[in-house]
Amino acid sequence: MNKTIYHGGPILTMEQPLYVQALVTEGTHICFAGDLEQARSIAGPGARQVDLEGQCLMPAFIDAHSHLAACANALLQAPLGECADQEEICQRMTDFVRERQVPPGEWVMGAGYDQNDLAEGAAPDRWALDRACPQNPAVIQHTSGHAGVFNSLALEQLGVGEDYRCPQGGAAGRDRDGRLTGYMEENAFLELLGKAPMSDGAKLLSAFDEAQHQYAAQGIVTVQEGMFPQQLVPLYRQLIDRELLKLDVVAYADGANPKLAEEFSEFVGDYRHNFRLGGFKIFLDGSPQARTAWMREPYAGERDYRGYPTLTDEQVDERIHIAARYRMQLLAHCNGDGAAQQYLDALERAARAGELPPRPVMIHAQLLGLDQLERVKELGVIPSFFVAHVFHWGEVHVKNFGLERAARVSPAGSALALGIPFTFHQDAPVIKPNMLETVWCAANRLTRKGRLLGGEERIPVLEALRAVTANAAYQYGEEQEKGSLRAGKRADLVRLSQDPLKVSPGELRQISVEQTIKAGQVLYSKG
Repeated sequence: MNKTIYHGGPILTMEQPLYVQALVTEGTHICFAGDLEQARSIAGPGARQVDLEGQCLMPAFIDAHSHLAACANALLQAPLGECADQEEICQRMTDFVRERQVPPGEWVMGAGYDQNDLAEGAAPDRWALDRACPQNPAVIQHTSGHAGVFNSLALEQLGVGEDYRCPQGGAAGRDRDGRLTGYMEENAFLELLGKAPMSDGAKLLSAFDEAQHQYAAQGIVTVQEGMFPQQLVPLYRQLIDRELLKLDVVAYADGANPKLAEEFSEFVGDYRHNFRLGGFKIFLDGSPQARTAWMREPYAGERDYRGYPTLTDEQVDERIHIAARYRMQLLAHCNGDGAAQQYLDALERAARAGELPPRPVMIHAQLLGLDQLERVKELGVIPSFFVAHVFHWGEVHVKNFGLERAARVSPAGSALALGIPFTFHQDAPVIKPNMLETVWCAANRLTRKGRLLGGEERIPVLEALRAVTANAAYQYGEEQEKGSLRAGKRADLVRLSQDPLKVSPGELRQISVEQTIKAGQVLYSKG
């Protein structure tokens, strides 16, 4: 099998030494990283030569948490992310039905609105959506994925009447007359959304292809299906059987459905057709920008309101026990420090009983308290910070929590000081899976208004890069195969226009992904 030599530019290994002159790949793996002369000797005269022309080669990025199916679905939904007011949301839904020629009776979905960006400070109600989509069941989803609004036809089809009672941890909006407004959040929203019919199969399969391309264009070759419910099983069976997954996909089953681990037992452990089941996922609270994250102290301007939990302590203990019994990883969505407290307490109980799951992960860890970090370290919890919140919602956090608490969002600097391995993610489709923007956020911590938010939590660029390469590989238990460049590891590579360690932190977002390579095969090339 012919070998390939990469040279002629900085090769950033994320190992020691940090830089090498040349990298040699053979098939799917790396066979040498080091001196150029030695590389040529090892590769032989027939080796393919790739001159980097001054560009930087480094390990491909690893997505520590996102939702691939939701990213594909988002391509089939009305984009609401930049709407200025309720009227614009409704108009986009109307235009979507007309432009896509959606037949009467077929569901219409919109995604990405944020009430913090709307002139009214709230989403339109069901009656406004009735006028926008009079012949279609419709739902619009908050950018966090934890709340949204259903119109009257949608509620009718879902069997929701005025006597509707929310599941634990959920909420349903009502007007002054006590009528349902269509607004639902947390368990109430997620339960109803799960009952809505999925998009047409052929369209969804095509959208999966485009979603994978979007990840590859950002230098990512390992992605996550961050919540793998029973509803997605038929779809993923198709993707697997037809070998349509180009990226490595690690899925996490709903923690309330342990039987899925048995149904997909052949995918536990090693990848098959680029898919494996990595463990279980649970939600312990909501989102800070939607004011549903569970806090130990009240939100700013509130006397008592702290958000709320989504599971009882007993339910969390049960989910942890299940993960330990299957010897599989557990990911827990915790945005607020109240949710973090519940998770850490439950893990401590499990540790005392000898039932701690391997490498437990705290997803988002937005407002994880600095006083909680020692317990995170002791229990071996890997916090995966949504650090790009600093830029995208930093000013909202100042409004919701006050400057002092907002400045501690995603405390990567404090975690680094304690030697805690952490990762970064974008929770796509909440925001695009742009790793270089995330690295920029971690190194600069600037809000949209240019405010420095928590300067003491900034970290060096090298450590931010580790969070999306070597540390992310460790989170998945794949550190022997991915995350750095050395002989024996997978040839998962990304070629960047510039070396991220040689530009100023403020210029990181200007770097572009030129090429993405998975297991020696080019998945994406710019231009």
